[in-house]
Amino acid sequence: MTRIIDRGLAVVLITLMSVMVITVSWQVATRYLLNSPSSYTEELATYLLIWISLLGAAYALRLRAHLGIDIVIRRMRPINQRQARVLAYGVIMIFSLVALVFGGGWLVYVTLDLNQLSAAFQLPIGYVYTVLPLSGLLMTYYSIVAIRDLRDEQEHTTDPQ
Repeated sequence: MTRIIDRGLAVVLITLMSVMVITVSWQVATRYLLNSPSSYTEELATYLLIWISLLGAAYALRLRAHLGIDIVIRRMRPINQRQARVLAYGVIMIFSLVALVFGGGWLVYVTLDLNQLSAAFQLPIGYVYTVLPLSGLLMTYYSIVAIRDLRDEQEHTTDPQ
């Protein structure tokens, strides 16, 4: 299941990034070559950046590619390193649930309820914000997977075979 989510998320990120490159290129071309800037490209690029950033953060969590200061953790014993990592993933999970899933879900609800529309596309802005609870759910899931992997790693290192 995790592999399917990983591949799906990678495909979504590649697609969004490709669309962003095309959008920004078109924006530059219309502004400087045609002297008639497109009104939609700036808004689309902004929304794509939001989606790429939040979904990319979830994907980076999965790949353990986030920047971190591990000076203290590297000096710990292996068992304490694992406990510190489990604690870190637990904090990430709590933040993801509270801020992104519940807070983001509330933001989606409010903006859809108030019928806030985007300036250029005139689409409900709540649709743009759906990435908040989505990325929160992904980060929560990936935190659980990471904690499980750390637990499995510990069982394999303590199990004499």
